[in-house]
Amino acid sequence: MRPHAPLRPLLIVLVMVLAACSPASTTSGPVATPTVAPASATVARPTATPAPAFPLTLADDEGTAVTIESEPQVIVSLTPAATETLFALGVGDRIAGKSQDVLLYPPEAGPIPEVATFDGVDVERIVGMEPDLVVAGGNFFTSPDAIKQLRDLGLPVLVTYAATVDGAFSDIELLGAAIGRLDAATTMTATMRKAFADVEAAVANAPRPRVFYELDATGAIYGPADNSFLAAMIKLAGGDPITTGSPVKYDIPIEQLIAADPELILLADAAYGATPELVAARPGWDVMTAVKTEGAIRPIDDTTVTRPGPRLFLGLELLARTIHPELTIPEASPIPPVP
Repeated sequence: MRPHAPLRPLLIVLVMVLAACSPASTTSGPVATPTVAPASATVARPTATPAPAFPLTLADDEGTAVTIESEPQVIVSLTPAATETLFALGVGDRIAGKSQDVLLYPPEAGPIPEVATFDGVDVERIVGMEPDLVVAGGNFFTSPDAIKQLRDLGLPVLVTYAATVDGAFSDIELLGAAIGRLDAATTMTATMRKAFADVEAAVANAPRPRVFYELDATGAIYGPADNSFLAAMIKLAGGDPITTGSPVKYDIPIEQLIAADPELILLADAAYGATPELVAARPGWDVMTAVKTEGAIRPIDDTTVTRPGPRLFLGLELLARTIHPELTIPEASPIPPVP
């Protein structure tokens, strides 16, 4: 996990949003050209089938064929989304090592040793755990060098990243197949897809306000890139996302933001001190409709919205309620962990 050393709010958020939700890149940074998300999250539904017997070979999100010899009993998870998904699938007790997660979820993952931080991956320690499966993050979330070292030492490394909303569902099913719980995973994603469809129906006829989703404003202003996972989530939630004008840049000049004139500003960086009052007091921001309108600058829980795991449907519901408080947004219950 190399490019994420300073733990400032922007980088923490971008780690979650970009590395877990962006397509592969050939550059050394965490930002890549996102794939256009589907217009609806209810497409390309896979057919649930019984999990094949081990050994099995799966294609990961980078197209690498990964052979898993037997049902994994010792797992190393190198992304927070994978850790959360594995707990939801009922195998949290098999996780021997995890990645650093400053916004830890679930709490039960707390005692698991960290074998990957924003400074790097402890390959030697992972090898010593003798895992049956290592789940890594694509798009440079996990260092490609570390992935190669682990594979060269004979460990099965499954690389995941969700380039689209539908890709997040596919990754849950991929992990389910890898641990022998594909049926449970497809049941889970079916529940998630139904919740997504319910939210889409609830906002279908509502006005679509221009929404700027502020990831960070430390040194520069950061928001969703064009055609990004996050922009797709805002569209599904009934908003018109203001993006940076580039599929590879997450910073937006103030002049461009003023010209876009957001009607609503969502503060993903609220957890790091951003408040409506501080935003409204920024030089030049007082000309924006969102700043001139009472209550149009709203904090939001970014992790729930952007982490591509089993809570993603709750993130869409939260996003829709924040954008459209005047609507009744269907509220699905959290998915209980698989026994």
